[in-house]
Amino acid sequence: MVKYIGSKRALLPWITGAIGVIHRQEPVRTVADLFSGTARVGHALKKQGFYVVSNDLMHYAHVLAQALVEADAREYGPERLEPVLRRLNALPPRAGWFTRAYCEQSRYFQPHNGARIEAIREGLEAEAQGDPLLRAVLLTSLMLAADRVDSTTGIQMAYLKQWAKRSYNDLRLEYPPLLPGLGRALRGDALEVAKGLEADLFYLDPPYNQHSYLGNYHVWETLTLWDRPQTYGVAHKRVDVQERKSAFNLRREAGEALQRLLGSIRARHLVVSFNDEGFFGAEAIEAMLRGWGYVHRLTRPHTRYVGARIGIYNPRGQKVGKVSHTENHEFLFVATHSRKVHEAVARSAGAAAG
Repeated sequence: MVKYIGSKRALLPWITGAIGVIHRQEPVRTVADLFSGTARVGHALKKQGFYVVSNDLMHYAHVLAQALVEADAREYGPERLEPVLRRLNALPPRAGWFTRAYCEQSRYFQPHNGARIEAIREGLEAEAQGDPLLRAVLLTSLMLAADRVDSTTGIQMAYLKQWAKRSYNDLRLEYPPLLPGLGRALRGDALEVAKGLEADLFYLDPPYNQHSYLGNYHVWETLTLWDRPQTYGVAHKRVDVQERKSAFNLRREAGEALQRLLGSIRARHLVVSFNDEGFFGAEAIEAMLRGWGYVHRLTRPHTRYVGARIGIYNPRGQKVGKVSHTENHEFLFVATHSRKVHEAVARSAGAAAG
């Protein structure tokens, strides 16, 4: 999966374990993930046999969910994909607008890889032959390949002053980690999508502060849309970063938005991820969830992303800020209408703590 601030890679066993406890008490068949991001959680849940509906507002996140949640590896297996990937890998480099913007005027990738990204991105549309899931699988392979040779600390608000060692490697497409089975990928505002969804369990991992995922991962959005956007600033962000705002990134609106979302969800169980760097404290979230009946809060420490640990630097490479802390606390709230489930979650948390 691509590097991602707020990624649940290290927390996956914790999240899937909590959902597993619920499932053992009351069988869960369908899980809705309304803020899917890189689809890491949805992918893990699909692997465990759940039918997953993933949703996100970002185009790149929708593409990742199409490949990692919706696409069936039995239909898009290596025997079908490998010849396509070989043809795309063999395309001659093609330096153009992407290479100028993201490799020369900024430094997210070395120019030799930028030219390969451009050639592959242009070529994969013809290879997809109008199949949206095949297109998503190829785009996902390209994003994963680009992520392996980037020169950032994991977010695209900035890039490293000196080229990262991995950026010298040659970009190469590989078969992405597709899974057999069915799922569904949606792209929309969670507040609207939730109104039309029913599932046994909803998993929520909403934005928790003012930093938008579009601003943090604007290069992936551009790579997906391939729309030659107007950009601004040293980071060459898309100008629509300034316009496409989520209520969840606005302190004055985030509380009302979360309450509206919780009020529109139809399910027996709800699992919510949040941390102590967000707009709300744990007690405030628990208060919002009390309408669900039983609420249990799980907490564990988590290392912050590498950019937060090395400090803040200006474009000249001068350190301009101090590292405030290197660790935060992640919260997992399990809300349920079932007392049996609530007690099982509490027992499981107690056993883990002991």
